[in-house]
Amino acid sequence: MNKRDHLRRLEREHYQGDAIVHWTLTMVERKRGWLSAMFLYRFRELLTHTLFRYGLACPMFCLMPDHIHMVWMGLCDGSDQLNAMKHFRPRCNESLERIGFDLQDQAYDHVFTDEERRDTEFQNTCQYIARNPERAGLVEPDTFASYRFTGCLVPGYPELRPFVADYWDRFDKVISFLRKDGLMRT
Repeated sequence: MNKRDHLRRLEREHYQGDAIVHWTLTMVERKRGWLSAMFLYRFRELLTHTLFRYGLACPMFCLMPDHIHMVWMGLCDGSDQLNAMKHFRPRCNESLERIGFDLQDQAYDHVFTDEERRDTEFQNTCQYIARNPERAGLVEPDTFASYRFTGCLVPGYPELRPFVADYWDRFDKVISFLRKDGLMRT
């Protein structure tokens, strides 16, 4: 029996609270053919439930033909991205298996450092992720915003769109509100 070589993770506390993590989930053998509008809607549904359940927001996601990028950020002290990923991956994989695809055994992650969390660096990283389709030749240069498999998801704020002029200002206000008042108002 072969022992799998899993990626090393940081200590759990790096994934908790207001942590910001860039997650990458890759298809087994980098297979293509699963990415469709129908899968995008299923992905958004699964992501919405995961983010709400674990107190997270996703300022940027990008579904590429052979992998998925997501930036998750914690909204409360009880946020735990390792538990959230443990919830999300099997449900996403179950949907992929129905159409003949599988995720690799483990997601890759990058926990943002304090410097990477600063507004400019954070926004640059999100834009770098959003520009993946451009670098892959899926869209023309400087038209990455037209790629239909890139977006954001913040529970309770379906109107947020990552490529409108005031997105980052609105996003910051929403995140500040959610971190202060929580996901529910009474």
